[in-house]
Amino acid sequence: MTEAMKITLSTQPADARWGEKASYSINNDGIALHLNGKDDLGLIQRAARKIDGMGIKHVALSGEGWDTDRAWAFWAGYKGPKGTRKVEWPTLDDAQRSELDNRLTIIDWVRDTINAPAEELGPEQLAQRAVDLLCSVAGEQMSYRITKGEDLREQGYLGLHTVGRGSERPPVLLALDYNPTGDKEAPVYACLVGKGITFDSGGYSIKQSAFMDSMKSDMGGAATITGALAFAITRGLNKRVKLYLCCADNLISGNAFKLGDIIHYRNGKTVEVMNTDAEGRLVLADGLIDASAQKPALIIDAATLTGAAKTALGNDYHALFSFDDALANRLLASAQAENEAFWRSAAGRVPPQPAAVELR
Repeated sequence: MTEAMKITLSTQPADARWGEKASYSINNDGIALHLNGKDDLGLIQRAARKIDGMGIKHVALSGEGWDTDRAWAFWAGYKGPKGTRKVEWPTLDDAQRSELDNRLTIIDWVRDTINAPAEELGPEQLAQRAVDLLCSVAGEQMSYRITKGEDLREQGYLGLHTVGRGSERPPVLLALDYNPTGDKEAPVYACLVGKGITFDSGGYSIKQSAFMDSMKSDMGGAATITGALAFAITRGLNKRVKLYLCCADNLISGNAFKLGDIIHYRNGKTVEVMNTDAEGRLVLADGLIDASAQKPALIIDAATLTGAAKTALGNDYHALFSFDDALANRLLASAQAENEAFWRSAAGRVPPQPAAVELR
């Protein structure tokens, strides 16, 4: 095993020979990261990516200045998809080390699940992975039900069944109940709904290859919302929460849904399909119908729903849509505290247009 490269933090600028505003420098003891007090976490993450790019596979975070957030920022930049990196963590107190361990377990689970190839992560595998993660942090406080294939159609989950029926891998609905109260009649505080399209070809409204090559990650909403619940549990969540993951492949076959098909939902709504690549809202609708029936104080859904969000906001911001101003502001404040980038996008009723006036 190679000796670990020491990574230290410094509040002093790098020697001028390393260039103006250098984020790191190399010395006899290892690599020093030069913090500027403005965007230290971002600087650490970017420097870690460069260190990974050097081919350094074993590092030790040493010296003073390391805490949970800084250690995590380093890992967020250093971690690679092949999992060959090794980090010796700095000395942290018990609370900080527990927080770091939870981040490593849960957020790495989210990243690895989203990055998993579609051939090994189908609808059933995604649902089971979510169950395994949440049971590992909640144990007996968790119960769940998995409904799949023709059972979905028979029970009225026609949006999810319609989208997923074109694949040999059956669509799946995971309904999971986290109830730490011990009271089976306890009210549900929140419902979480995640889009879990494990591969999205676009269906008959087929995507071009340039837009399809990353569609193994179209289940990112399901993975993210699962990780969020797991992380909240580790931080002491004591309210009842239900999770619904709507999992399916969106593929082309003789049994796949087509333009012009009409879906009849359990709440009496009907939807005519005019674009099979708009499948996310079709599967989410089934989860949201179940969530609404619980009458919770809060419903959150997460989805890689439209490329338009990335066009508008770029790669680094999450698009937030909410009709509740107070709730949206709470989320934005929380996101800022956790160093997450959210941007609230327009969501509301379009006001009536002024009456037309004839101009003479």
